[in-house]
Amino acid sequence: MLASASAMAKTAIHTAQAPSAIGPYSQAIRAGDTVYLSGQIGLDPASGELLDGLEAQAERVFRNLAAVAAASGGSLDDVVRVTVYLTDLAHFGKVNETMARHFREPHPARATVGVASLPRAALVEVDAIMHLRAH
Repeated sequence: MLASASAMAKTAIHTAQAPSAIGPYSQAIRAGDTVYLSGQIGLDPASGELLDGLEAQAERVFRNLAAVAAASGGSLDDVVRVTVYLTDLAHFGKVNETMARHFREPHPARATVGVASLPRAALVEVDAIMHLRAH
């Protein structure tokens, strides 16, 4: 017999090591063994300021995601899917290089989407889905 969807608890995740949510959402939500990580932009968690330049923003995005993953009880090694949002698809190569430094094989599945704009005039945003192994 299948459990009803309403029976599955969901838990909000928060860490000061990543920027606080600036709206009605959580940094991440855990539902069972799956964690849905909200999109991260290149905000410095200490100052709340957007870093200058694509490379600095991309690096900060993946560090922010890693912090939320850790607060969720996992790491970027547990990420199974990411979506990359770029305001200029010409930046794909640089973001790809940065992502490669933060993920080991097998790499997560990925989609890349060109968008007109992002919050705070960011150049890149990335969200993720993580699956935690049973302990």
